[in-house]
Amino acid sequence: MHLDDTLTQLCRQPDAPVDVAEVALLLARDEYPDLDVEAILAEIAAMAHEAKPYLRGDLPARAHGLCRYLFHEMGFRGNAKDYYNPANSYLNLVLERRTGIPISLSVVMMAVGGRAGLTVQGIGLPGHFIVKMANRDEEVLIDPFHGGRILSHTDCENLVRQVTGVPFEASPLNLGAIPLGLMFVRMLANLKGIYLAGEDYVRSVRVMQRMVQLRPEDAALQRDLGVAWMKLGEPGKAIDPLGFYLRAVSDQSQDAAMIERLLEEAKTTIARLN
Repeated sequence: MHLDDTLTQLCRQPDAPVDVAEVALLLARDEYPDLDVEAILAEIAAMAHEAKPYLRGDLPARAHGLCRYLFHEMGFRGNAKDYYNPANSYLNLVLERRTGIPISLSVVMMAVGGRAGLTVQGIGLPGHFIVKMANRDEEVLIDPFHGGRILSHTDCENLVRQVTGVPFEASPLNLGAIPLGLMFVRMLANLKGIYLAGEDYVRSVRVMQRMVQLRPEDAALQRDLGVAWMKLGEPGKAIDPLGFYLRAVSDQSQDAAMIERLLEEAKTTIARLN
């Protein structure tokens, strides 16, 4: 799999049938260039083989079996104490450390479950991420961050309310599977937020460039990328994303004047250098 081509495909077709684990590992290779993706995929396949004896019976029994294997036998758990550690968002480290955040643990469930013959899909709740196992007749909602807890619709509503403070209706639409392209945007957005909060502009730029491959028309993302380039002292690279943002938003946008000043600063700097 070539990552750039795959992200282009996911941009055009967010629900394209790609391997969630392979894409996640290729994205992790941006940070860990020596990562042996094929070896880790083989480890995931081995986990799926080990999990199969746990996956007997009806759908709820298989859901319990997958959770028992991953969260009890293998020891995967949510990292509540160090939630904003970027290691929680890189699949290679999640597999190594057996700890992660909701979306990365969901990737583990999807990758292992899928290879074991199950249909496991991600659900992007507001402020949280879960998975569902489904067949033609029923579905089971699972919270990987909290030890594979099985969720009712009411549990989902309460969970979102606790995390966001906003009411949530657990309708079929709101509990629909998220396309993988949008799931990867959400994964990368977690890293973007962590790196920007730590003023790590080198890594934040790298992550945002991947996000732009998935969502090139996202004006706010282009703005943030341009600002980060300016923080890195790269005005030439800031011009296009800042200009994109100003063309996409109204002059009445709250930050339009500030971004326009930043763009003029970038252009003036480049003109001076030339």
